[in-house]
Amino acid sequence: MTGAEHLAVIAAGLGAGILTSTVGVASLLSFPVLIALGIPPVVANASNTLGLLPGALSGAFGYRRELREVPRHQTLAVVVICAVGAIGGAALLLALPSRVFAAAAPWLILFTCLIVGVHPWISRWLRSRSGHPHGLRRSMSPATILFTALTGVYGGYFGAGAGVMMMAVLGLGLDLELRIVNGLKTLALLAANLVASIIFVFIADLDLTASGLLAAGSIVGGYVGAHIGRRLPATVLRVLIVLAGVVAAVLMLR
Repeated sequence: MTGAEHLAVIAAGLGAGILTSTVGVASLLSFPVLIALGIPPVVANASNTLGLLPGALSGAFGYRRELREVPRHQTLAVVVICAVGAIGGAALLLALPSRVFAAAAPWLILFTCLIVGVHPWISRWLRSRSGHPHGLRRSMSPATILFTALTGVYGGYFGAGAGVMMMAVLGLGLDLELRIVNGLKTLALLAANLVASIIFVFIADLDLTASGLLAAGSIVGGYVGAHIGRRLPATVLRVLIVLAGVVAAVLMLR
């Protein structure tokens, strides 16, 4: 890579780190950048997961005040369930032929954009039909456990939008403030990325230069994003994320 390309990857890592700690669509920014540099899709995905791990770590540290407000057993349950799911997702990525992932990636991005766009309406509809109009839900239902595990699988396989999905699952399954959900989501993604990264280091092909550059940017972005996440203008950012994701998917489909 040239010097300009190095800077582009660092900048992508910085932006992805911010997105990790805010709405959780980091790979919508960083993954297309790696693809644009000519890195094969499966190698780019594994390298991207490894490179964004420091961003998730610094983001979780930035949300430490919010995480103290979650019961320890609940935090542990979310982390373990998501991590176990990520093992399955990483295995799928490595087991399936690379052409399957290359074909699926743009559609996964578009699906993520759909989730980002319609989440507020789904949330309001589900809450209007909730069987807990008065009491606060502090324990995970079987459905919440299942979808947390599936989100972990998705995070280990691809990851773009996994944070949005985790926010939806936790936000709809538990009665927690948005800032607390954001912190718990960031910690869950840290667990998923850590498990997947360990698997990729030993088994997958990696572009360590790309991973290192992403890590340099993401570790700063993750911490900054945790502070932004407390004051995030969600509607504006949601629109920008959807637009960026659609553009990225269209470019990958060409």
